[in-house]
Amino acid sequence: MKSKPEVFISVDVETAGPIPGEYALLSIGACDAGRPQRTFSCKLKPSTRNADPEALEAAGLSLDELERSGLEPETAMTMFRDWILEVVGADGEPVFVGFNAAFDWSFVNYYFHRYLSANPFGFAALDIKALYMGATGSSWAGTKSSQIAKALHPKLEATHDALQDALYQAELFRLIRSI
Repeated sequence: MKSKPEVFISVDVETAGPIPGEYALLSIGACDAGRPQRTFSCKLKPSTRNADPEALEAAGLSLDELERSGLEPETAMTMFRDWILEVVGADGEPVFVGFNAAFDWSFVNYYFHRYLSANPFGFAALDIKALYMGATGSSWAGTKSSQIAKALHPKLEATHDALQDALYQAELFRLIRSI
């Protein structure tokens, strides 16, 4: 059986707190890691008012503003799914790529299942930190983004804007794969 071409999609999210369900997914940024000019981003209406003030401050987001201007979660997830399917095409397989993928994937997975009953990424994610460890023999402590940036010299940097961070992660991913 021939496998489908893998399309690596860098995804970053900003949230109101540490776990899905109790805290809201507030923004999604994504790009095709191989063709980073192909991007997706949106902000969501909060599904709950629970919030960690530090999380909101770091992302520069306001639950009140998102309540007014954000997309309904079902609409946002439908748009994200449709973008993913367009990027991968009829024969491609989307691969979720994240920096600390467990965190971002948990929110994306929860929202896809809660609002659309299925996650186009399936049940797995590729973690850039783990990829870096495998490629370089780094310790876990050496996988902080600041440590990786010192070693790889990316042009972009992380800012806590979901799309900007997805683009930064995609650059790190490409740099690690070229080691």
